[in-house]
Amino acid sequence: MSVPITPLADYIVAVAEEAATKTASGLFLPEAAKEKPKTAKIVAVGKSVHELKVGEKIIYKSYSTTELKLSGVEYILVKEEDVLATVK
Repeated sequence: MSVPITPLADYIVAVAEEAATKTASGLFLPEAAKEKPKTAKIVAVGKSVHELKVGEKIIYKSYSTTELKLSGVEYILVKEEDVLATVK
């Protein structure tokens, strides 16, 4: 995937995962009931990022992101310090 964004310093560019469209029991959720995703896959990292790598799945603070859409893809920009954990 070619990323049209180059993050600076300790910023990370990631692609947020889609919100669930139905519950575990199979009920479909209305648009208003869907929570924003809090997990994403890293697609680019700034030069000052030390602990994270491209391709890792992360859990991040959802209130501390910048969201943007380029070429039909929704990206998030998040600082390394706002990443809470990686998911294996």
